[in-house]
Amino acid sequence: MENDTAMDVESEQEYDIDKIRLLPGLAEDGTALSFQIVDEDHTLGNALRYIIMKNPEVEFCGYSIPHPLENKLNVRIQTYGNITALEALHQGMDNLSELCGHVEEAFTEKVEAGGYASEEP
Repeated sequence: MENDTAMDVESEQEYDIDKIRLLPGLAEDGTALSFQIVDEDHTLGNALRYIIMKNPEVEFCGYSIPHPLENKLNVRIQTYGNITALEALHQGMDNLSELCGHVEEAFTEKVEAGGYASEEP
């Protein structure tokens, strides 16, 4: 039953196919790729770079913001060859999403439990 619900939610989501695109400079075997993510900044870039670098199959991951007035995030990933850079990006996004979900659940649980003091400024 849970899987049916998850599949229904997933099928209802709309994906922006222009959100992420490949940049020139890819390796023939797919172990090194550069991506551009639109409408994102250092908030996603730093977190995604950190999570992707925790993958032992990833040799390098870095990001840059090409210009401060453009909401574009460039990400470069290089792997040792056991997985492709695209797979590393997918795994990193999945891991970051799981981490954010866990933080949200823990935060909500603590807020609902109450028992904390607040002071008026």
